[in-house]
Amino acid sequence: MVLALTRNRGRTMLVTGWLRALTIVAAVAVLGLAAPAWGGSTRCTMRYSLSGWSVVYSTASGSGTITCDNGQSARVSLRAKGGGLTAGKSKISNGRGTFSDVADIGELFGSYASAQAHAGMGESSSAQVVTKGTVSLAFAGTGSGIDLGVTFGNFIITQRAAKK
Repeated sequence: MVLALTRNRGRTMLVTGWLRALTIVAAVAVLGLAAPAWGGSTRCTMRYSLSGWSVVYSTASGSGTITCDNGQSARVSLRAKGGGLTAGKSKISNGRGTFSDVADIGELFGSYASAQAHAGMGESSSAQVVTKGTVSLAFAGTGSGIDLGVTFGNFIITQRAAKK
């Protein structure tokens, strides 16, 4: 699941009460469905950038680096795909995320379930939580864009090949 909260900085936004209520319901659902990673002892973080667009169908792509406290690290590609009642364009240029504890960095790659409610105009910030089995990722970033809507889909993290 994904929970996306977008806050506008310095500009007037028209966000209806239903969007705020939907965001709260999504947060409660994410927290209720996310299972703890019981066997994990490694903490990993991610720095990333992500940009995309949406008109009924939404898509975004980007890249990042995952770093773990056990010395493991990986350069990654990010993709988000979904659909719903949505329109807009956004770019996150300074994102940071934290994964739930895992036993190995390999557990972090794959497809995460997402549901997103979003609204923003101009400079904005966003925060999301996605889950994949017992692994969850909470991430937030700052950037720019104009977007409004509700989408459902997936968030995919793949390891990039090392430079030669």
